[in-house]
Amino acid sequence: MDNLKAKAFKLARRQRRVRGKVSGTTARPRLRVTRSNAQIYAQIIDDVTGLTIASASTLDAGVKGAIKNGSNVAAATAVGVAVGKRALEKGVTEVVFDRGGRLYHGRVKALADGAREAGLTF
Repeated sequence: MDNLKAKAFKLARRQRRVRGKVSGTTARPRLRVTRSNAQIYAQIIDDVTGLTIASASTLDAGVKGAIKNGSNVAAATAVGVAVGKRALEKGVTEVVFDRGGRLYHGRVKALADGAREAGLTF
């Protein structure tokens, strides 16, 4: 197994482990963070009904105009603020944070801080 496949396998294993422990309810949905090398995405998901309540990414028109690069901490903070505002518009104030098997550091932490800045509690 080459290094890229090994890294992908380990990430998938961490994601499964996190999802086994973290689940969103109607009262407290799950804030899921997906990070790629070029972009960052966030979704607020109600796992009971299987619906996405709110989402934001560096590709959204509102966020894309405010950032220069989609793969830095400033962009992640902007996405966190955007998803937090959209969640508050839908009446969601508390969420469970799902970091998607990634370390709580850098862009993932910046997104979480941005969502807290917008008014979400977790």
